[in-house]
Amino acid sequence: MIFITNNCDETVNLGRNFGRLLKKGYIVGLIGELSAGKTHFIKGIAKSLNINEEITSPTFTIVNEYYGDFKLNHFDFYRLKNEEELYNIGFDEYIFSDSISVIEWINLMPLCIPKDYIMVKINIINENKREISIEGIGNIDISFLGELKL
Repeated sequence: MIFITNNCDETVNLGRNFGRLLKKGYIVGLIGELSAGKTHFIKGIAKSLNINEEITSPTFTIVNEYYGDFKLNHFDFYRLKNEEELYNIGFDEYIFSDSISVIEWINLMPLCIPKDYIMVKINIINENKREISIEGIGNIDISFLGELKL
């Protein structure tokens, strides 16, 4: 699935509509350059879960936890040096739970991630416009996203 967003608000809105379709236990990986809009997309997911806290990227803390209709674990792998840092925070307990886990820069720690997850790639087209592709990795069937709209 490929979507084009024309501004940050549309990226947040796509994230919100995407988040409404997620179920407990889902893992979502995000890839995109710096300032591509990964955190904006996650802000939309958080809105769909009725999370009222300010969503910020956990670049220096590795994970932020948010509570709404479901618990949301928001990871950022950008500054990780090795897999051990993830295991020291109990990464497996986070992602193999009833929480929804969203991981920015999922491609940086490929040995740590489960084989089945949803991949969201955000490509910068220009200053405001983004191409956002969503695909199932492993045995994830994303047909439930069939009704996903901007």
